[in-house]
Amino acid sequence: MNKNYHIPVLLQESLDGLNINPDGIYVDLTFGGGGHSLEILKRLSPKGKLVVFDTDEDAFANLPEDDRIIPVKSNFKYFINFLRYNDLLPVDGILADLGVSSFQFDNTEKGFTYRDDARLDMRMNKTAELSAYEVINEYSLEELKRIFNKYGEIYRPAFAIASAIVEYRKHKPIKTTGELVKVVDKAVNGRATPKFLSQMFQAIRIEVNDELEALKEMLSKTPYALKSGGRLVVITYHSLEDKIVKYFFKYNTFDKPEYGEMSNIAEQEQVFKIINKKVITPGSKELKENKRSRSAKLRIAERL
Repeated sequence: MNKNYHIPVLLQESLDGLNINPDGIYVDLTFGGGGHSLEILKRLSPKGKLVVFDTDEDAFANLPEDDRIIPVKSNFKYFINFLRYNDLLPVDGILADLGVSSFQFDNTEKGFTYRDDARLDMRMNKTAELSAYEVINEYSLEELKRIFNKYGEIYRPAFAIASAIVEYRKHKPIKTTGELVKVVDKAVNGRATPKFLSQMFQAIRIEVNDELEALKEMLSKTPYALKSGGRLVVITYHSLEDKIVKYFFKYNTFDKPEYGEMSNIAEQEQVFKIINKKVITPGSKELKENKRSRSAKLRIAERL
């Protein structure tokens, strides 16, 4: 395994959260660079099993040679289907690191970052039909404004950005990330900061990969996959993901209930026990060594 492929975020905290049983069955829903998986394997006995999922076939070039690991090229929202079909239920622990891996960011062909001039793509699964090119060149002004609002949490400039994109593409399509950045920067009078561009690229990526709906579908299956006492460990990188995970762990729903609904929630059978009452974030040492960990938040829950 190429150890430089991906620096696993909140590694020790994730492993502690899984509370690994050496003979157990574990699932890494986001194999990526394989950093978390490799450390899980080190803690498993010859009887243990690790099932790893990823939609990016390039990720599996990093797969260790180990009979205990089972790779699955699939979106993690379908994970329970594979486990059920292969008689692997229930499992002892599930890990999901929702960030884009270092490999994906550094591979300019993917077009995930505004820092490099690459073709507009952003697909986690290269066989998917929808790419960033279609979003930017075919979505209406209102659709573009919607995704910038909803997924990038960009509000006031969203109309100006969407309008500039629609006007520019009347003359020629926007083919690369560099072209897109120039259009956007001009629309906001040269004030497109790195944070602003990150939010915009996040919005497009979430739309292309339907990330939030896939996250909800995956989470909704975890109570049926985990054995009693099994752990669910999730690392998020922006507030939209974190709110979904937080409310699911606490209320077994994806939106915070209205005040009047709280009593109904209390009467429902609880599914999870929250292990860390306070969200876990990287320490100063990790932040210094891996700047990409700065927005990471870790939540841990145990199946009752």
